[in-house]
Amino acid sequence: MGLITVEGIRVFAYHGHLPEEATLGGNFIVNVWADVDTSEVERSDDLNDTVDYVKIIEIVKKQMAVRSDMIEVPAIRILDSILLLNKVKRAKVEVEKIQPPIDAAFDKISFTAKGDN
Repeated sequence: MGLITVEGIRVFAYHGHLPEEATLGGNFIVNVWADVDTSEVERSDDLNDTVDYVKIIEIVKKQMAVRSDMIEVPAIRILDSILLLNKVKRAKVEVEKIQPPIDAAFDKISFTAKGDN
């Protein structure tokens, strides 16, 4: 068993409850952690025997392109898609909203979804 980590996937998308977020869009950072059965790839050294991190990035981009009011929704869609990948046993997905249009000082706003097979 091993952990595949893809952090800092930067995406421009139109998620948010406020009307300006739906029209102006905003920047997001997505982080993915996937517990993967690596027993086969450890012997074969073949990409087909593991989870390709490029596929993870493609899933993130595809699901972030589908507009939602709440960041929980794309996070769950990403998680569900990653859990369908062969060899994935457990996964965690964090969607971070960068500089949402609110009048407040904060370090980070994010939602993290977790699930397993």
